[in-house]
Amino acid sequence: MNQLSDSVPASPPKAPRLSKSKFLSGLQCHKRLYLEVHQPFLATKPDEATQAMFEMGTEVGELARSRFAGGVLVTAGYRQTEAALGQTAALIQDLAVPAIFEAAFLHNGVLIRADVLERVPLGGGASGGWRLIEVKSSTRVKDIHLDDLAVQSEVIQGAGLTLVSVGLMHINTTYFYREGPIDLTELFSIQDLSEAVAQRRAAVPGRLIEMSSMLLQAQAPAIQPDRHCHTPYECPFWDHCTKDKPDRWIHYLPGAKQIVDQLAEQGVTTIDEIPAGTKLSPVQRRVKENVEWTSTKLGTLLKAVQYPVHHLDFETVMLAVPRFSETRPYQALPVQWSNHIEQAPGELSHEEFLHKDLGDPRKALAESLLNSLGEKGSICVYSPYEQSILEQLAVAIPALKPALQRIIARLWDLFPIIRDHYYHPAFCGSYSIKSVLPAMVPSLAYDDLAIKEGGHAASQYYRMVFVETDWIERAAIAEALLRYCERDTLAMVELRRALQTKVQRNKD
Repeated sequence: MNQLSDSVPASPPKAPRLSKSKFLSGLQCHKRLYLEVHQPFLATKPDEATQAMFEMGTEVGELARSRFAGGVLVTAGYRQTEAALGQTAALIQDLAVPAIFEAAFLHNGVLIRADVLERVPLGGGASGGWRLIEVKSSTRVKDIHLDDLAVQSEVIQGAGLTLVSVGLMHINTTYFYREGPIDLTELFSIQDLSEAVAQRRAAVPGRLIEMSSMLLQAQAPAIQPDRHCHTPYECPFWDHCTKDKPDRWIHYLPGAKQIVDQLAEQGVTTIDEIPAGTKLSPVQRRVKENVEWTSTKLGTLLKAVQYPVHHLDFETVMLAVPRFSETRPYQALPVQWSNHIEQAPGELSHEEFLHKDLGDPRKALAESLLNSLGEKGSICVYSPYEQSILEQLAVAIPALKPALQRIIARLWDLFPIIRDHYYHPAFCGSYSIKSVLPAMVPSLAYDDLAIKEGGHAASQYYRMVFVETDWIERAAIAEALLRYCERDTLAMVELRRALQTKVQRNKD
């Protein structure tokens, strides 16, 4: 028996089955694909904001199906391959089915699920043609969408179907919703991409062969992390691939990446090795010098504020599907504000607002904000974002436009003052308040909060108002939102004070 067994040649290893998402990962980086297939546990889990984007995409996809009356969903899950293939085959044969959602196809080792497959009669009364439509929550056609549709087309036509056309269905941001039911023909745009996708499809078989061969290797390909790690999507293996890089790795230099590429090609591996005389932006130069720096103009700029000084921050939600009259898809709708008010002697008070119900938040928010800000004092913000929101409110609520314009005239932006007149090595080239605050006010950060950044705040607000039904959970989310927004405005107070202290010390 042993001799017989030894005489049988071992079966060659079989390449793992691919999907369209894995194909796209392979286009971005072969190492990413290898790790996704063989070592997925090394990936960093998506944060709350990213997860919310996935969920929004699912919501948009489900709504898009409503445009195809009579369409039938393949109900088998993504792990139920045989059942999905069987259901798809049956629906293809049923001429009464005008469209199939989540149709499954397997060809040449690649499994795909098509968002929409619409039946299209062919010339001469014959039938059997199909239109493939990919649904995206994005607002325009991107390069990655062509590759997505190319691999789907390759698999579907390889499985024996005739594709008459290929298109992308995406959100139309020019749609102006007023009242009543959503007009799906206006909300969604469908662009025919047949020609562009056909050109991409020609390269798919060769790329699949390369990926399959690579996946049979004993180790991941030796690809160094670089700009491709962030395009078209952030790679979940970035932390793993950069864990051994030095703290001042050249790719951590902020700003134009062309400079980074040029320096890397010259053999520069760290920021400290950048040759003297290299043309750098002001921010890049400060990162290279890696020392604390204060402009001589900082003190004068800080004295320009008028008391009482208000510190204002908005939180917004952007809905792919508009819910309020006279709004557009992905319009930033303010739902919350925080205001820390500092009097001349240093006394500090806090006021806040959070819209908690299903109605349009804008009028109640604007009225409460005007009452809090009053008519006197500078209004400190930390970006142009607050001004853009106030300008939108002025257009949306004409009766409040004069008062809101007076508010806009009082805005005082702390962000460019810090960016242009102060630097601390702990900023690491970032002037985000999340980077600046712990460097300048170590005792005040965001680590103790349930919500730590704006994307998470937006997703939690959406869940609180439109999804969650448990009143205890809704109350917990509301409290977390209030504390997060409050921290943003308290941060501005403490940053101003820290800057004033530094100016005074420099004088002494």
